[in-house]
Amino acid sequence: MSAAPSPSGQRDPGLARERTALAWTRTAISFAVVGGVVLKRAIVPGLILLALAPVIYGLGRLAYTRPEKHKLVTATIIAVALVALVVSFTSP
Repeated sequence: MSAAPSPSGQRDPGLARERTALAWTRTAISFAVVGGVVLKRAIVPGLILLALAPVIYGLGRLAYTRPEKHKLVTATIIAVALVALVVSFTSP
């Protein structure tokens, strides 16, 4: 779907960026929730996941304010998610 044209007839690219920013916020909240759940079973991996939530939120804001950095931010978040996944599976 494309953005609705504005009264001047041009598309508003700001809507897509806003949805992207909201998606990054949801991802950060998800990391915080998973961190809280993991924290009940293993303290160190849970704390790591909880510490990653504000980092993910900050990187998402960076992608919103500086769209040219979007690929770098996406690659960083994927790397962080993979590390969190490994930590959660390797915890005792």
